[in-house]
Amino acid sequence: MYDLAIMGGQPYIDGNYTNKNLYIKDGMIACMTNEVLPAKETYHAAGKKVLPGFIDPHVHFALGGGRYTSCDDFYSGSISAAYGGITTYIDFLDPIARGEELEDALRRRQELAKESVIDYGFHTTIKNPQGQVPQIVDEMKRLALPSVKLFTTYSDSGRRTYDNEIIQLLQCTKSSHIIVLAHIEADDLIDLNPSYGPQDLLKSRCSKAETKEALKLAELTRTYNGKLYMVHLSSGYTLRALKEQYSDILNKDFIVESCPHYFSLSSTAFEGDRGYAYTMAPPLRSEEEVMILNALFDDVYTIGTDHCPFMKNEKNHQHLLDIPMGIGGVEHSFRILYAKYGDKVIDKMTINPAKVHGLYPRKGVLQVGSDADVVIYDPDGEYTISSDHSRCDYSVFEGKKVMGRIESTISRGNFVIKHGAWVGGKGIYLERT
Repeated sequence: MYDLAIMGGQPYIDGNYTNKNLYIKDGMIACMTNEVLPAKETYHAAGKKVLPGFIDPHVHFALGGGRYTSCDDFYSGSISAAYGGITTYIDFLDPIARGEELEDALRRRQELAKESVIDYGFHTTIKNPQGQVPQIVDEMKRLALPSVKLFTTYSDSGRRTYDNEIIQLLQCTKSSHIIVLAHIEADDLIDLNPSYGPQDLLKSRCSKAETKEALKLAELTRTYNGKLYMVHLSSGYTLRALKEQYSDILNKDFIVESCPHYFSLSSTAFEGDRGYAYTMAPPLRSEEEVMILNALFDDVYTIGTDHCPFMKNEKNHQHLLDIPMGIGGVEHSFRILYAKYGDKVIDKMTINPAKVHGLYPRKGVLQVGSDADVVIYDPDGEYTISSDHSRCDYSVFEGKKVMGRIESTISRGNFVIKHGAWVGGKGIYLERT
């Protein structure tokens, strides 16, 4: 007898909807068939879409390092994510400069993440690792951490990684089966003028800084036969230039991630008294860049939220240098983009991040033998976003109209959200290949 039967819905399998019933046993998908089979519990999903659990490859829970810590810890952030249909996320370790620091960095974050209600993993993060690339890569392999994030900016805080080490990492990617994640902005074009306020964020972090550096890293990726993943691409100008000049490696060896806010908000949000609430790095872009980015949605491979919210009183300052950068998004990411693109967004939040980040076929698909991570999505009805389950006291998506709702979220065969109500959950740490 099966543990759970999901009956009468439309499972999304191999890019299409079917009319099969899903049967779950011992936390895994055990059978998909038109037959009616015995199960301890039956969930009737007629008229609903049955989707693979969403994967967010880019969140920052309990992110510290400055005067403030992001206001969602692993417990509250994962609950909010579950309400958004996310069943797996990948957070980041604290930045390290030496290989010998990596295991401690992992253990510290694992201890904090024990409260997570859904499954999770981590990316290695580095800061100016001069002379340490081989040691760091060796430790990544030993600890089953196949991804490493670097910054091409933030030289002011010692976090920048320079070209020599970037090249070394790219040369390791295919032989060592790792992927390089990069926060991409040209450091020499970042203007940290202490007089700048929220309305000056585009002067501080111009789109040219992103485009120029992205093209440079795409060239390095091609030259050194590497594999690089660009996090949070913000500008349509950048994606257009990459498509024009590097179509041969785009989303093959040079993979593009973007975020829901870059498709749905623009830099006009910085105007007025609440501009501080929309500050992030890289920033929201001009309406023209947003329009271009939306037109090139098919050329974005994955969606991450870069979830990193802070309270209003923490962000409400006159000068940019006093404002912690980041906003929330895990609870609303799917519905915001589904309202614009429909089924096109599904693969970008399921199978694509699973394949890139070493989670496939355990995650990201509905197939026999995969984890029973399932989202029941009701496509009917119009809703206005008013509040969410994050600890943050505001959302940049408040007032946005969306179609449909996440009805239930199932993690490894167990309901975390059921008919819109919080049930409970216990996530596990995922080693990735």
